[in-house]
Amino acid sequence: MIGCQTMSHVDELPESCASTSTRMTQFEKVSQNSALHPKPVGLVLQYGTAGFRTSAEELDHIMFRMGLLAVLRSKKTKATIGVMVTASHNPEEDNGVKLVDPMGEMVTPTWEEYAMQLANAEQDALLTALMDIIKKEAISMEQEANIFIGKDTRQSSEKLSQAVLEGVLSLGGQVHDYGVVTTPQLHFMVRCQNTQGCYGSPTLEGYYQKLSQGFVQLAKHAPNRTDDQKHLTVDGANGVGALRLRDMERFLQNQLQISLFNDCSAGKLNFQCGADYVKVQQKPPQGVEMSMGERCCSFDGDADRIVYYYKDSVGCFHLLDGDKIATLIGTFIKDMLTQAGLDLQIAVVQTAYANGSSTRYLEDILKVTVCCTKTGVKHLHHAAQEFDIGVYFEANGHGTVLFSNAALEKIQQLAQDSSIKDEKKKTAAQLLQSTVNVINQAVGDAISDMLLVEGVLAIQGLSVQQWDTMYHDLPNRQRKIKVADRRVITTTDAERRAVTPPGLQETVDKLVKKYPQSRAFVRPSGTEDIIRIYAEADTQENADALAQEVCLAVYRLAGGVGGEPKPLH
Repeated sequence: MIGCQTMSHVDELPESCASTSTRMTQFEKVSQNSALHPKPVGLVLQYGTAGFRTSAEELDHIMFRMGLLAVLRSKKTKATIGVMVTASHNPEEDNGVKLVDPMGEMVTPTWEEYAMQLANAEQDALLTALMDIIKKEAISMEQEANIFIGKDTRQSSEKLSQAVLEGVLSLGGQVHDYGVVTTPQLHFMVRCQNTQGCYGSPTLEGYYQKLSQGFVQLAKHAPNRTDDQKHLTVDGANGVGALRLRDMERFLQNQLQISLFNDCSAGKLNFQCGADYVKVQQKPPQGVEMSMGERCCSFDGDADRIVYYYKDSVGCFHLLDGDKIATLIGTFIKDMLTQAGLDLQIAVVQTAYANGSSTRYLEDILKVTVCCTKTGVKHLHHAAQEFDIGVYFEANGHGTVLFSNAALEKIQQLAQDSSIKDEKKKTAAQLLQSTVNVINQAVGDAISDMLLVEGVLAIQGLSVQQWDTMYHDLPNRQRKIKVADRRVITTTDAERRAVTPPGLQETVDKLVKKYPQSRAFVRPSGTEDIIRIYAEADTQENADALAQEVCLAVYRLAGGVGGEPKPLH
């Protein structure tokens, strides 16, 4: 369902909806224009967890074809579809593209297959692949199609988004090009458009107003904050998040005082900065001036991830990743539900990357339901939809909160009930309503998540150090190994156990037994031929040693390329 949509339903097959001559003219145009975006012979790309992503030089034909696919998806759903040109946290030389479905979510697995079918068809087979999708989905080619396009700050994004535009126009689609926006902003626009304004206004101004109003309402419940408490240092990863955050500052009514670093004025996108760098390297980004105890956060290149961090009194670096963010938000919402007297089921959805300490804290101390699912926002998002309120964050800082329609209705009714005399109950309901407004439910959003974290810390009177001590992370290490073909490794149990190649999981199990409080797992990347390794143990030394041993096992048993992996230190 698409919320408040009132679009007519059409069941006819394409043959009954358009004259043969019109169809031929349309497909001749596609054929002619696709020749201007030729596919390199033999090149095969996978639509991974974040769409297509590779070197920008290999993507021109992909962009044109995703423009075509977006039109078909729009005609099929009778709704606006988004196309975002970005490679997120990847190096600046890369780029990528992903489609956004009507409610701002990822496209369905069936349409991911269509994306690969269309993208990998050789030049002379493109029309056949196109017609196959039209026939399978019984798409009316007379149905109008509306596409929203956005892009990040990469130099290649301008040309590549133009190729998307040409693909859309080749099949007669209507286009609104938002230019340089964060990925979550495009998801937000698509959701607003398809709910006919029920979710918000599909403009940047509408985005800034909705989120900032929610945040300001939260902040008003913590009226005595000092300027120091309002201050936040932000690393913009030299990406679009920095530009759009700067635009948003004027809406925040001085409730947040931002020092912005890596703001696109100098420096390279994602290079030694950004959320992924900070999370993996477990150290501050280049170009950020940190004072002792100061709250800092980093966005990634397209601003759909965020992590927090600080330095303690002896200069030691502390990371507060997606697990810590989920715990903070989950705790706050659970407290507000209790105070408001609302009987709603809240759950925190995690992946295998969640620190074991966070899982134990949520289950044993907070008594919150925790479920584990495969890595990738689409899996987390789907699992979170099973609950009244689903908080989901990957450890890398990608996440949001979902509210069911029933939960939204109960919260709104209570917040607007003038007959309630219990001030504590009334305040809790109003805080929940403001929380709903500050959250971008369409997708993980660094700006939205930042505002929510800042609001919660203010209301609860917590410093970043106090937040950090909710529980203590087990030391961990992430590594990655290049392999000839990532598909050699398959997994089960929410990616926590390897099924193939033979002997790998048995080896990992033996290695884990050597170290106290340890666990480790391996999984293929969704976007490139690398295998990701995660290890945790009682000490950093043991976590590093376990990660190194697992790296060697992967290299030897799963076809590693290049020299054997060396210890980090």
